[in-house]
Amino acid sequence: MEKILQITAGKGPAECTWVVAQVLKIMLTEAKKEGLEAAVLHKEEGTENGTIETVFVSIKGKNTDGFINSWKGTVQWIGQSQFRKLHKRKNWFIGVFEIEKSKNQTINETDIQYQAMRSSGAGGQHVNKVSSAIRATHVPTGISVVAMDSRSQHQNKKIATERLIEKLNQAQTATLKNELKTQWQNQTEVQRGNPTRTFTGSNFKKETTKNPIKKDRQQAKNELKNF
Repeated sequence: MEKILQITAGKGPAECTWVVAQVLKIMLTEAKKEGLEAAVLHKEEGTENGTIETVFVSIKGKNTDGFINSWKGTVQWIGQSQFRKLHKRKNWFIGVFEIEKSKNQTINETDIQYQAMRSSGAGGQHVNKVSSAIRATHVPTGISVVAMDSRSQHQNKKIATERLIEKLNQAQTATLKNELKTQWQNQTEVQRGNPTRTFTGSNFKKETTKNPIKKDRQQAKNELKNF
């Protein structure tokens, strides 16, 4: 099972983009410890070095739902701004969202149409007389490739099939990235309060909350003071 998480600073300042970068590191480390396969699909760098505005992470494994649910929501960091030393604000928020991924189109060999054609270029009389080149077309998408590497029609068919599958995979990846980018543009607001996780200090240490209700009230008071 594959799930996709988006970690985003929304409209937050540079401090929030720094938090996104730290959360990404922790998320990848935790996923590895839990035996999950995590990979960055797409990311937008922040304006400051080592910061990220938004990033999409693919999570694969048996317990993806539990892992996803442990992160989804608002993540809070309590600490002094590294970019504005005199800034009074100490609470920074980013969002972690689960993204609905469109299903990749299954590539079936029955959808591939092959056409024999004469090779062009150097090769002598054999090239001119024998239709050894192969054009492979994926009928549902219209994407096609040509293979004329070999004098063997069978070998060219194999090469054309491999190239076509690679081209289709590249097209699907590009489509996914565009979809993710569009969804990121819509995810501009990050909700504050009731964070799923809270981290503190420059070492980004995870904080354990004993009384979340009391903490949220105090947090709200602090936010009002800092704005």
